[in-house]
Amino acid sequence: MKLPYAVLIGFLLAAILVPPPSKAQSPQTPALRYALSQATADTSRVLLLADLSASFRYSRLDSVLLYAEQGLALARRIKYAKGEGRCLARLGMLQGERGNLAQALRLNLQALQLNEASHDLEGTARTLNQIGLLHQALDDHRLALQHYFRAWRIYRQVRTHDTSQLVSVLANIGATYTGAGKLDSAAYFLEKAEAEVMRETPGRWSSWGNPEPYVLRELGLLAAARNQDRQALQFYRRSAQAAVPENDLRSACRAYQYLAELYQGQQQTDSSVYYGRKALSMGQKLPYMVGIAHTSGLLADAFASRQQADSALRYLRLRQRAEDSLYNPLRIKQLDAIALSEVQRQQKVEQEQDAYKVRLYIYALLAGLGGLLLITLLQARHNRQQRRTNAQLQELNTQVTEQKETLTTQRDELSAMLRELKTTQDQLVMRDRMASLGELMAGVAHELQQPVQAVEDLAGVSEQLTGEMRAALQATQLAKEPAETMKDMLDTLRQHQATLRRHGQRASIIVRGMLAHAGRQPSVRQASDLNELAENYLRLTYHDTQAKAPKLEVQLQVDLDEALGPIHMVRHDIGRALINIFLNAFQAVQERSRQSEAGYVPQVLLQTRRTTTGIELRVRDNGLGIPRAAQARVFERFFSTKAPEEAAGLGLALSKEIIEAGHEGTLMVESEPGVYTEVIVWLPTPPTQES
Repeated sequence: MKLPYAVLIGFLLAAILVPPPSKAQSPQTPALRYALSQATADTSRVLLLADLSASFRYSRLDSVLLYAEQGLALARRIKYAKGEGRCLARLGMLQGERGNLAQALRLNLQALQLNEASHDLEGTARTLNQIGLLHQALDDHRLALQHYFRAWRIYRQVRTHDTSQLVSVLANIGATYTGAGKLDSAAYFLEKAEAEVMRETPGRWSSWGNPEPYVLRELGLLAAARNQDRQALQFYRRSAQAAVPENDLRSACRAYQYLAELYQGQQQTDSSVYYGRKALSMGQKLPYMVGIAHTSGLLADAFASRQQADSALRYLRLRQRAEDSLYNPLRIKQLDAIALSEVQRQQKVEQEQDAYKVRLYIYALLAGLGGLLLITLLQARHNRQQRRTNAQLQELNTQVTEQKETLTTQRDELSAMLRELKTTQDQLVMRDRMASLGELMAGVAHELQQPVQAVEDLAGVSEQLTGEMRAALQATQLAKEPAETMKDMLDTLRQHQATLRRHGQRASIIVRGMLAHAGRQPSVRQASDLNELAENYLRLTYHDTQAKAPKLEVQLQVDLDEALGPIHMVRHDIGRALINIFLNAFQAVQERSRQSEAGYVPQVLLQTRRTTTGIELRVRDNGLGIPRAAQARVFERFFSTKAPEEAAGLGLALSKEIIEAGHEGTLMVESEPGVYTEVIVWLPTPPTQES
């Protein structure tokens, strides 16, 4: 298959842009490390640790955390407010990169107070820039621009020599105007940012590095917004190339992501998938969770359009894991708005109380002066006025205390409601995903069922015809050499037909497993006796295994905790999971017993225990165990250590989904090859069940 000429050119250009192996640092890092090793003053060390932390912001987030925490600890130990503010700002920047916008906002607000208290103007401008980025991530363009312009005014006021920071603010203003649809304003600020980059001497950037990849990327977005696709492609490629010497994984990830999106819009799926995979690889190295979520969703759509359901499903799961690790921006906005409103209200109450106390002090002073002049005539009146004032003050204090308690109660109730809403939302989302996945698997299974059955039937018919041909050949008088040749050919054909039928049976098992997996429906939980349920299914599974292998004798050991009590669960789902686990145990001991090992007695142990956190169920067998190389894959769908015709590889994957997604529990496997395998099921105990 020949690719279009444009696609081949795109691939060649992309190969040129592939970055060399990551050095996990920016070009500014070695100089900062050397300066840190030579620094003698603790204050200098704090500021260098903050700058060193910033140099890793787009290459290694764990190094950002390491150096920022070291600097913060030293700053607090020596009570250095300026350094503490800068290190807190680095931690806020880290939380923003990881998608934890609420924590990032809190840390940046704390850093801003310290910056202002220590009169650190450049630190204040940098923190304002970071707060603007958080509001931009929440699509609050108005607040984002307010913070950016404040930062820009400060940089112009102090006439900063840190061109990287000045360019960052200008580019952020331009990017915000692009997001708001004000393209002329966006072009003005982005062109100013590009001019500042070109004006700076190469190799003289601060710890924040060369912002050229970011500026080029935003110019590409502006061109795309103007429907100038060719110019956008050029900017994105230049951005990816400029990110290489800076080891800027985040900019490279975003540049490749926008290339993939642009090619997808042009219906060039091959190019879109190519750049999408490069973007995903860059995002996973950092890790940059927002980029991973966007890129995996893009790849899922691309493979879905190709009718490649397996790949689409894999990237959908990757996107879901990334999105689950991020906070919901809308909820964060609401929570922060409530918190801001509460802070403002408390400040207003405190101001009113202070003003009232000042007025009382003035009144008391005037009354005292009047009392000195009219000590005899006004003494009684003065006393009554004082008592009345004290009573009013007491009443006001009582009202303020009651209002504070009421607001605290309301805040706690709102927090509880938000937690309940989040739990309910997560459950609804999980059910919707499971239903969608079930429909997809059921559709695929039904489509495969008929051709798989046809393959099995035709294989059987072909074997019968081969036998008839062999009989006809024996009845026919042929020369010895042609007869031997035809017999060899028939033997080869029969082997191929047996292989075809075996693989058809394997496909049929997989289809049935997919139909069973797709047939699961959400059910209502009910209080049940887990001991009784597990023991019954253990013996039923053993009888079923004996029916297939009459010579197998297994020693069943049951150790059940009588204090377990009733457990709220979906009986048939838990039963299905336990059957899969028991079947694996019996198959393991059966396989070892076939080796005729001297003195070997097949054993399967069922044990239940109540722990401080929930219920624990263990199933242990003394079979062959699981090879170490396969232990990490036992929960993968369609993976099995058994022969293809014996298992579809869905048992443990289905059991894990039932235990963890359906019952908020955990499922683990421990194994020593040649000695034992133990499956550990843990189920949480709701508060209503705890004694």
